[in-house]
Amino acid sequence: MQHTRRRSIFRRRLSASTDYRRRLGLLKSGLPRAVVRVSNTRTTAQLTTWKADGDLVVATVTGSDLSSRFGWPADASKKSVPASYLVGFALGKAALAAGHNEAVLDIGLAASTPGNRIYAALRGMVDAGLEVPHGDDVLPEDDRINGEHIDPSIASLVEACRNKIEEAY
Repeated sequence: MQHTRRRSIFRRRLSASTDYRRRLGLLKSGLPRAVVRVSNTRTTAQLTTWKADGDLVVATVTGSDLSSRFGWPADASKKSVPASYLVGFALGKAALAAGHNEAVLDIGLAASTPGNRIYAALRGMVDAGLEVPHGDDVLPEDDRINGEHIDPSIASLVEACRNKIEEAY
């Protein structure tokens, strides 16, 4: 009987879906993970905790929830910087309502570019009161959060949607 010395590779590692070394580091912190993903159509943010039989999602907010629950225009982008900020803000409020006041950011395999949509969601979580370790140099500026780079009228939509999120939680 002959044994091979090759180590089997996890399926999600082969498909480039999971960086297990980074995931282990996040799990060792013992804090819930604030998972932020940007797809082709929307931004999704979840607060997850680790369980032996799989991760447990405590709260989740998507860009589609902005339109259906918080008054974001249906024809507006659900993955833009202002929409990502509002998704993060709503997740922060939902996490505080669920009894979690701190988390660690999980960006997955996304590029870590300062000011991008993932860090806009992070800024929303921090503005909502969730304690997430970060450096202030990665957060987007106020004019990008308010959508002035897209259209000056979006600033009023962001403020109105933010007020509805605060009322809901």
